[in-house]
Amino acid sequence: MSTTEPTITTDTARHVLWVFGRDGGFRPGTFTQKLLELLAYADEQNTSKIASAYPVEAAAVRLAKYDEAGITTLQAIAVGGEA
Repeated sequence: MSTTEPTITTDTARHVLWVFGRDGGFRPGTFTQKLLELLAYADEQNTSKIASAYPVEAAAVRLAKYDEAGITTLQAIAVGGEA
């Protein structure tokens, strides 16, 4: 099992920001929107299950939910910066 976090893409950062209603967000397609909403509501056990199939999306949502600077970090990624 890898211990490194996946790289969050610009698009994923923008989509997560939109789901959380924050500046810099861009509405994803329906599947991605529902996936990110599911991750936003999921507890950690279920997030881990979903993360096995969607690691980048899960990492971005975890950042938004649990990291104090997570939204700011996603906003930086959304404009082409690095985490």
